[in-house]
Amino acid sequence: MYITYSAGLRIGEVVRLKVSDIDSQRMLIHVRQGKGRKDRYTILSEVALEMLRKYAYEARPAKLNKHVTVHTLRHSFATHLLECGTDLRYIQELLGHANSKTTEIYTHVTQANLTKIKSPLDRIMNKP
Repeated sequence: MYITYSAGLRIGEVVRLKVSDIDSQRMLIHVRQGKGRKDRYTILSEVALEMLRKYAYEARPAKLNKHVTVHTLRHSFATHLLECGTDLRYIQELLGHANSKTTEIYTHVTQANLTKIKSPLDRIMNKP
């Protein structure tokens, strides 16, 4: 699940993932035959790489207390990147979306994001 969330992979992409697709030198994952049978590269998280190595050593799956689907992790990946200020065009590329409209569904408004917005008056008056 770490690899799924950290890279925004689809379930079919995770199932087809091979050890040879993990490039720990460049910190990239080669996604082969993604949606539309397209190949692409996405990012490899340092934490996910560490977990993959730990999993390979211990051969035990991680356990979650919540019900999480692969799509939940993919959605969280995109949402968290957006919340951190990652440009939507980069997220589109990482997710393998052909159409930017598909990626725009992740731009939903959350209360957490609303609390980060500062009033223009506060900015003008130099109030933190």
